[in-house]
Amino acid sequence: MLPFVNLIDQLTRKGQRRLVVLSGDAQWTAAQAAALRNDLPGDWLWLEDNPSKAISGLLGREFLHAVFDARSGFDVSAFAALSGTLRAGSLLVLLVPPLAGWAQMPDADSVRWSDSPEPIATPRFIHHFCRTIADDPDAIVWRQNQPLSIPSFPDVPDWQPASGAPQREQAEILNKILSLQSGIVAVTAARGRGKSALAGMLLNSIEGSAVVTAPAKGATDVIARFAGDNYRFMAPDALLASTIQADWLIVDEAAAIPGPLLEKLAARFPRVLLTTTVQGYEGTGRGFLLKFCARFSALQRYSLSAPVRWAAGCPLERVVARALLFDDRLIDHKPEGEVRFAALEPRAWESNPPLVASVYELLCAAHYRTSPLDLRRMMDAPGQHFAVAQTDSAIAGALWLVDEGGLSAALSRAVWAGFRRPRGNLVAQSLAAHGGSPLAATLKGRRVSRIAVHPHRQREGIGQALIRSAHGQDYLSVSFGYTDELWRFWQQCGFVLVRMGSHREASSGCYTAMALLPQSEAGQTLCEHAHRRLCRDARVLSAWNDEKIPVNDGWDATLNDDDWLELAGFAFAHRAFSTSVAALTRLLLNVELPLPSLRGKMAGETDGAGRKAQLANLRKDAAQALESLDRARCQQLKDAILQWQFFQ
Repeated sequence: MLPFVNLIDQLTRKGQRRLVVLSGDAQWTAAQAAALRNDLPGDWLWLEDNPSKAISGLLGREFLHAVFDARSGFDVSAFAALSGTLRAGSLLVLLVPPLAGWAQMPDADSVRWSDSPEPIATPRFIHHFCRTIADDPDAIVWRQNQPLSIPSFPDVPDWQPASGAPQREQAEILNKILSLQSGIVAVTAARGRGKSALAGMLLNSIEGSAVVTAPAKGATDVIARFAGDNYRFMAPDALLASTIQADWLIVDEAAAIPGPLLEKLAARFPRVLLTTTVQGYEGTGRGFLLKFCARFSALQRYSLSAPVRWAAGCPLERVVARALLFDDRLIDHKPEGEVRFAALEPRAWESNPPLVASVYELLCAAHYRTSPLDLRRMMDAPGQHFAVAQTDSAIAGALWLVDEGGLSAALSRAVWAGFRRPRGNLVAQSLAAHGGSPLAATLKGRRVSRIAVHPHRQREGIGQALIRSAHGQDYLSVSFGYTDELWRFWQQCGFVLVRMGSHREASSGCYTAMALLPQSEAGQTLCEHAHRRLCRDARVLSAWNDEKIPVNDGWDATLNDDDWLELAGFAFAHRAFSTSVAALTRLLLNVELPLPSLRGKMAGETDGAGRKAQLANLRKDAAQALESLDRARCQQLKDAILQWQFFQ
């Protein structure tokens, strides 16, 4: 391992890091990685099982050397996150199968993002990754039964590591922030640029009080190290629930906190510093600047560009960025000229990689939550379709659609009854599981996964034109965190609201809304039925959610056929209480039985039982009420619904 000893010495002096790919059978790759770990001093983090969970506790900390095991599955988000924790002089050792057969092997990580019940092969991404490392002059690829070749080291000046004092960019921004009398400042940067250190330096410089919050306390270790005695941490939800006052609020990795929660926190304190990573694996993208920061007209924005943890031009940072398309400069330049619309299929990753890569980059720039998992889904998951709005110079807009529905009648009924919930088919399954039609999931549609228009070409109707260019067999659908602004856009595209969720999304702080754009007679019938049901239930749902539902109030206290089916599904199968609450409200208006659990639940009381026992009592009360109204009809529905669990 002498070549690596010499390499580490050079990397340390030059402030660089390198990727080392070990490709071969499991025994050989593990043996070479273990030899490196034994011969080279360092922390040597070794990530293999559930790497995303492992890395979540390591962000915000620094390590020397790491091993990432991608032989059975490649979690690229964790891989990129791990690379961001390594300081200058480090190796990131990647274990992969023999390169010749890797693209044909099932990837265990694909189960998380492909909506497939079993792991699938991911040839487009693997070919792209292999091309990237082959084209990189500094990546070290060591293949079994082939000699090790380490690229010659470039002639670059020695690196001067940070001394702990503010770097030039940090000092300039720190001086400006310290003069802030009130307001919000956002400091954004790629990983390793010293934004957390800057936040700590601010804490160490101010005379007043401050509180620090972040998605995880462990991620604020760097802040604490630079803050001196002025470090006090509280979790975001605990801070919001408290009455704590302070002169400053410091929010680290602000884009990972739900927007509404972050907005409430920011309003509580006279001075606020937000720091966040806007490029890379966290799935925040430039969307944090475009969406959240735009809410505050007086917000001051600064960015750090020079790396602090390693030297500029680090080979590891470069190869990871190229492999995972961490380039968000697309939105800095306006796409000039006339817009043309065209369909784009995933095979374009082979025929026209720059075009489809620019689609991903636009989606990253425009959306809070686009991440490398989405890149892998775009490349290799089945049922993905795209449309682009393109000018001669660049992409002006992009639409991402996903095939849904087409379940068998038996499986759709089982989904409706709550006996089954197979992977995928987000809206199609919800139309059955939360809607009134047991056969809803048999229809075929396409769901809008993402839609983005370049910031310099918005309000020209490009988004609506992209929707008009799309086709689903029975319908187009969309699921989104409800805001009035978003709903106005979908209404203008012709969508009809068919569902409002009963819980706020953790990511957006909004209720989930679902809407349909019918494209066949069957789709039209389904859409009308679902919308009519929502109107009929809106009064009850709004009261439970404490959120107005933007439909006409069609309340009717009588029990109709839909209600009988819904109530039987709740009483004798596994329909959710939140789905059935409006029908249950009507049921109680039509019977005079005591039904203590059900009436108590509707009044906001608890019966003292555990959650499962309480739900069982509610179902028992509903069954008793139905039997009192029409025993024969109740038994007939019960017999039919119980058969739906045998769907094969």
